[in-house]
Amino acid sequence: MASRFSPLRYPGGKNKTYQYVKHLITQNGLSSYIEPYAGGAAVALRLLINNDVKQIIINDFDRGIYSLWKIIKENHHDLITMIEDTPINMEEWYKQKKVQLNKNNIDELTLAFSTLFLNRTNRSGIIKAGVIGGKNQDGNYKIDCRFNKSEIIKRINLIASFSNRIKVCNLDAIDFINTEIKHTRKSLTFFDPPYYDKGPELYTNFYSHEDHVELAKTINKYMANRYWILTYDVAEQIEKLYRQHDKNKYYLNYSIAEPTRGQEFMFFSKKIDKGSIEDYLKII
Repeated sequence: MASRFSPLRYPGGKNKTYQYVKHLITQNGLSSYIEPYAGGAAVALRLLINNDVKQIIINDFDRGIYSLWKIIKENHHDLITMIEDTPINMEEWYKQKKVQLNKNNIDELTLAFSTLFLNRTNRSGIIKAGVIGGKNQDGNYKIDCRFNKSEIIKRINLIASFSNRIKVCNLDAIDFINTEIKHTRKSLTFFDPPYYDKGPELYTNFYSHEDHVELAKTINKYMANRYWILTYDVAEQIEKLYRQHDKNKYYLNYSIAEPTRGQEFMFFSKKIDKGSIEDYLKII
Protein backbone atom coordinates (compact mmCIF):
# COMPACT_ATOMS: atom_id res chain seq x y z
CA MET A 1 0.00 0.00 0.00
CA ALA A 2 1.31 3.45 -0.89
CA SER A 3 2.70 5.51 2.00
CA ARG A 4 3.13 8.89 0.32
CA PHE A 5 0.12 10.78 -0.92
CA SER A 6 1.11 14.43 -0.55
CA PRO A 7 2.18 16.36 -3.67
CA LEU A 8 4.49 18.40 -1.43
CA ARG A 9 8.01 17.64 -0.28
CA TYR A 10 8.74 18.66 3.30
CA PRO A 11 11.79 18.72 5.58
CA GLY A 12 11.39 16.41 8.55
CA GLY A 13 9.96 12.94 8.58
CA LYS A 14 6.53 13.11 10.17
CA ASN A 15 5.25 10.49 7.73
CA LYS A 16 7.29 8.03 9.82
CA THR A 17 4.95 8.66 12.76
CA TYR A 18 1.90 7.42 10.82
CA GLN A 19 1.68 3.94 12.35
CA TYR A 20 1.87 5.34 15.86
CA VAL A 21 -0.71 8.07 15.16
CA LYS A 22 -3.01 5.40 13.71
CA HIS A 23 -2.46 3.39 16.89
CA LEU A 24 -3.44 6.41 19.03
CA ILE A 25 -6.65 6.89 17.04
CA THR A 26 -7.62 3.24 17.54
CA GLN A 27 -6.46 3.13 21.17
CA ASN A 28 -8.57 6.17 22.09
CA GLY A 29 -11.62 5.48 19.91
CA LEU A 30 -11.24 8.62 17.76
CA SER A 31 -12.70 9.34 14.32
CA SER A 32 -11.24 12.65 13.10
CA TYR A 33 -7.72 14.02 12.81
CA ILE A 34 -6.51 17.62 12.94
CA GLU A 35 -3.26 19.33 11.94
CA PRO A 36 -2.94 23.01 12.98
CA TYR A 37 0.40 23.21 11.10
CA ALA A 38 -0.44 21.10 8.07
CA GLY A 39 2.47 21.76 5.75
CA GLY A 40 2.68 18.69 3.54
CA ALA A 41 -0.09 17.00 5.57
CA ALA A 42 1.54 13.61 4.99
CA VAL A 43 0.09 11.89 8.05
CA ALA A 44 -3.36 13.45 7.60
CA LEU A 45 -3.65 12.28 4.00
CA ARG A 46 -2.42 8.79 4.79
CA LEU A 47 -4.97 8.42 7.61
CA LEU A 48 -7.76 9.67 5.36
CA ILE A 49 -6.95 7.70 2.23
CA ASN A 50 -6.43 4.51 4.24
CA ASN A 51 -9.81 5.15 5.91
CA ASP A 52 -8.34 5.26 9.40
CA VAL A 53 -10.44 8.38 10.12
CA LYS A 54 -13.71 9.77 8.79
CA GLN A 55 -12.50 13.37 8.41
CA ILE A 56 -9.34 15.47 8.46
CA ILE A 57 -9.07 19.18 9.25
CA ILE A 58 -5.86 20.74 7.96
CA ASN A 59 -4.82 24.29 8.75
CA ASP A 60 -1.87 26.39 7.68
CA PHE A 61 -1.30 30.07 8.38
CA ASP A 62 0.94 30.37 5.32
CA ARG A 63 -1.38 31.51 2.55
CA GLY A 64 0.64 29.68 -0.09
CA ILE A 65 0.25 26.29 1.60
CA TYR A 66 -3.39 26.99 2.44
CA SER A 67 -4.16 27.99 -1.15
CA LEU A 68 -2.71 24.76 -2.48
CA TRP A 69 -4.86 22.58 -0.23
CA LYS A 70 -7.94 24.72 -0.89
CA ILE A 71 -7.46 24.52 -4.66
CA ILE A 72 -6.91 20.75 -4.55
CA LYS A 73 -10.15 20.43 -2.62
CA GLU A 74 -12.21 22.86 -4.74
CA ASN A 75 -10.59 23.38 -8.14
CA HIS A 76 -8.02 20.68 -8.80
CA HIS A 77 -8.72 20.41 -12.54
CA ASP A 78 -7.41 23.92 -13.20
CA LEU A 79 -4.33 23.23 -11.09
CA ILE A 80 -3.63 20.06 -13.07
CA THR A 81 -3.94 22.00 -16.33
CA MET A 82 -1.29 24.45 -15.08
CA ILE A 83 1.00 21.57 -14.14
CA GLU A 84 0.61 20.00 -17.57
CA ASP A 85 1.14 23.26 -19.49
CA THR A 86 4.02 24.84 -17.54
CA PRO A 87 7.67 24.11 -18.44
CA ILE A 88 10.00 23.28 -15.56
CA ASN A 89 12.91 25.61 -16.23
CA MET A 90 14.78 28.55 -14.71
CA GLU A 91 12.72 31.18 -16.50
CA GLU A 92 9.61 29.77 -14.87
CA TRP A 93 11.38 29.48 -11.53
CA TYR A 94 12.10 33.21 -11.47
CA LYS A 95 8.48 33.92 -12.40
CA GLN A 96 7.17 31.76 -9.56
CA LYS A 97 9.56 33.38 -7.09
CA LYS A 98 7.98 36.75 -7.92
CA VAL A 99 4.52 35.34 -7.24
CA GLN A 100 5.61 34.55 -3.68
CA LEU A 101 6.60 38.16 -3.09
CA ASN A 102 2.96 39.14 -3.54
CA LYS A 103 1.42 36.11 -1.86
CA ASN A 104 -1.14 38.01 0.19
CA ASN A 105 -2.68 39.72 -2.84
CA ILE A 106 -2.41 37.15 -5.64
CA ASP A 107 -5.33 34.87 -6.56
CA GLU A 108 -5.42 31.45 -4.89
CA LEU A 109 -4.92 29.34 -8.02
CA THR A 110 -1.81 31.26 -9.11
CA LEU A 111 -0.41 31.14 -5.60
CA ALA A 112 -1.21 27.44 -5.20
CA PHE A 113 0.70 26.57 -8.36
CA SER A 114 3.64 28.79 -7.39
CA THR A 115 3.86 27.07 -4.00
CA LEU A 116 3.79 23.62 -5.58
CA PHE A 117 6.31 24.60 -8.27
CA LEU A 118 8.86 25.98 -5.81
CA ASN A 119 8.35 23.15 -3.35
CA ARG A 120 9.17 20.62 -6.08
CA THR A 121 12.10 22.59 -7.58
CA ASN A 122 13.83 23.99 -4.48
CA ARG A 123 16.33 22.18 -2.28
CA SER A 124 14.59 20.01 0.35
CA GLY A 125 11.23 21.45 -0.68
CA ILE A 126 11.86 24.69 1.22
CA ILE A 127 10.11 27.62 -0.45
CA LYS A 128 12.75 30.13 0.65
CA ALA A 129 15.69 27.89 -0.36
CA GLY A 130 17.64 27.93 -3.62
CA VAL A 131 16.82 25.97 -6.73
CA ILE A 132 17.97 22.36 -7.19
CA GLY A 133 21.07 22.38 -9.38
CA GLY A 134 21.82 26.05 -8.73
CA LYS A 135 20.85 29.07 -10.81
CA ASN A 136 23.35 28.07 -13.48
CA GLN A 137 21.99 24.51 -13.46
CA ASP A 138 25.50 23.09 -13.19
CA GLY A 139 24.81 20.81 -10.22
CA ASN A 140 24.50 17.04 -10.28
CA TYR A 141 20.71 17.30 -10.22
CA LYS A 142 18.59 19.64 -12.33
CA ILE A 143 15.53 21.74 -11.57
CA ASP A 144 13.03 19.13 -12.78
CA CYS A 145 14.47 16.08 -10.98
CA ARG A 146 11.77 16.17 -8.28
CA PHE A 147 8.96 17.29 -10.59
CA ASN A 148 7.40 14.11 -11.91
CA LYS A 149 4.25 15.61 -13.43
CA SER A 150 2.33 12.36 -13.84
CA GLU A 151 2.95 11.28 -10.24
CA ILE A 152 2.04 14.71 -8.83
CA ILE A 153 -1.17 14.78 -10.88
CA LYS A 154 -2.03 11.27 -9.73
CA ARG A 155 -1.70 12.32 -6.09
CA ILE A 156 -3.77 15.47 -6.59
CA ASN A 157 -6.58 13.52 -8.26
CA LEU A 158 -6.59 11.00 -5.43
CA ILE A 159 -6.75 13.66 -2.71
CA ALA A 160 -9.51 15.52 -4.56
CA SER A 161 -11.62 12.35 -4.60
CA PHE A 162 -11.80 12.65 -0.79
CA SER A 163 -12.61 16.37 -0.80
CA ASN A 164 -15.94 15.99 1.01
CA ARG A 165 -14.03 14.59 3.99
CA ILE A 166 -11.41 17.36 4.09
CA LYS A 167 -11.75 20.76 5.74
CA VAL A 168 -9.09 23.39 5.01
CA CYS A 169 -8.43 26.46 7.17
CA ASN A 170 -6.09 29.46 7.04
CA LEU A 171 -5.80 30.59 10.66
CA ASP A 172 -3.16 31.35 13.23
CA ALA A 173 -2.81 28.18 15.31
CA ILE A 174 -4.12 29.85 18.46
CA ASP A 175 -7.21 31.15 16.63
CA PHE A 176 -7.61 27.71 15.08
CA ILE A 177 -7.76 26.12 18.53
CA ASN A 178 -10.47 28.53 19.65
CA THR A 179 -12.61 28.59 16.50
CA GLU A 180 -12.26 25.06 15.07
CA ILE A 181 -10.82 22.45 17.42
CA LYS A 182 -13.16 23.24 20.29
CA HIS A 183 -16.16 22.37 18.09
CA THR A 184 -14.89 18.87 17.23
CA ARG A 185 -15.60 15.57 18.94
CA LYS A 186 -13.54 12.39 19.08
CA SER A 187 -10.62 14.13 17.39
CA LEU A 188 -6.87 13.76 17.66
CA THR A 189 -4.85 16.94 17.13
CA PHE A 190 -1.21 16.62 16.07
CA PHE A 191 0.63 19.87 16.80
CA ASP A 192 3.85 20.19 14.82
CA PRO A 193 4.91 23.85 15.28
CA PRO A 194 7.95 25.43 13.62
CA TYR A 195 11.16 24.12 15.18
CA TYR A 196 12.43 26.16 18.11
CA ASP A 197 16.07 26.36 17.07
CA LYS A 198 16.03 25.99 13.27
CA GLY A 199 12.63 27.47 12.46
CA PRO A 200 13.93 30.68 10.82
CA GLU A 201 16.04 28.58 8.41
CA LEU A 202 13.19 26.32 7.30
CA TYR A 203 9.90 28.19 7.30
CA THR A 204 8.47 31.33 5.77
CA ASN A 205 6.37 31.69 8.95
CA PHE A 206 8.60 30.91 11.92
CA TYR A 207 8.04 31.55 15.63
CA SER A 208 9.77 33.82 18.11
CA HIS A 209 10.29 32.59 21.67
CA GLU A 210 7.19 34.57 22.69
CA ASP A 211 5.13 32.78 20.02
CA HIS A 212 6.17 29.39 21.39
CA VAL A 213 5.26 30.54 24.91
CA GLU A 214 1.84 31.78 23.78
CA LEU A 215 1.11 28.50 22.01
CA ALA A 216 2.01 26.52 25.14
CA LYS A 217 -0.27 28.68 27.29
CA THR A 218 -3.17 28.22 24.85
CA ILE A 219 -2.72 24.44 24.62
CA ASN A 220 -2.46 24.10 28.39
CA LYS A 221 -5.57 26.23 28.92
CA TYR A 222 -7.93 25.20 26.12
CA MET A 223 -6.79 21.68 25.20
CA ALA A 224 -6.72 20.19 28.72
CA ASN A 225 -9.59 17.78 28.11
CA ARG A 226 -8.75 16.88 24.53
CA TYR A 227 -6.67 14.29 22.75
CA TRP A 228 -3.47 15.74 21.35
CA ILE A 229 0.19 15.10 20.72
CA LEU A 230 2.87 17.69 20.04
CA THR A 231 6.32 17.34 18.49
CA TYR A 232 9.29 19.70 18.76
CA ASP A 233 13.00 19.74 18.22
CA VAL A 234 14.83 19.03 21.47
CA ALA A 235 15.26 22.35 23.28
CA GLU A 236 15.45 23.10 27.00
CA GLN A 237 13.02 26.01 26.65
CA ILE A 238 10.35 23.77 25.11
CA GLU A 239 10.84 21.10 27.75
CA LYS A 240 10.10 23.72 30.42
CA LEU A 241 6.96 24.99 28.65
CA TYR A 242 5.40 21.50 28.62
CA ARG A 243 6.95 20.15 31.84
CA GLN A 244 3.56 19.06 33.24
CA HIS A 245 2.95 16.71 30.30
CA ASP A 246 4.21 13.20 29.69
CA LYS A 247 6.86 13.08 26.95
CA ASN A 248 9.19 10.82 25.02
CA LYS A 249 12.34 11.61 23.10
CA TYR A 250 12.62 9.74 19.81
CA TYR A 251 14.73 9.53 16.66
CA LEU A 252 13.51 10.96 13.38
CA ASN A 253 15.15 10.96 9.96
CA TYR A 254 15.37 14.38 8.32
CA SER A 255 15.77 15.16 4.62
CA ILE A 256 17.23 18.65 4.84
CA ALA A 257 20.17 18.90 2.39
CA GLU A 258 21.81 15.61 3.42
CA PRO A 259 19.74 12.89 5.13
CA THR A 260 20.41 13.05 8.88
CA ARG A 261 19.05 11.50 12.05
CA GLY A 262 17.64 13.96 14.53
CA GLN A 263 15.99 13.85 17.91
CA GLU A 264 12.57 15.23 18.79
CA PHE A 265 10.26 15.47 21.74
CA MET A 266 6.74 14.11 21.59
CA PHE A 267 4.46 15.49 24.31
CA PHE A 268 1.06 14.01 25.21
CA SER A 269 -2.16 15.47 26.56
CA LYS A 270 -3.17 14.19 29.97
CA LYS A 271 -6.36 12.70 28.53
CA ILE A 272 -4.74 10.55 25.87
CA ASP A 273 -3.86 6.89 26.31
CA LYS A 274 -0.52 6.76 24.49
CA GLY A 275 -0.22 2.98 24.54
CA SER A 276 3.03 1.29 23.54
CA ILE A 277 4.94 4.03 21.73
CA GLU A 278 8.11 1.90 21.77
CA ASP A 279 6.52 -0.49 19.28
CA TYR A 280 6.25 2.26 16.67
CA LEU A 281 9.03 4.82 17.21
CA LYS A 282 12.70 4.54 18.09
CA ILE A 283 12.70 5.84 21.66
CA ILE A 284 15.88 7.29 23.15
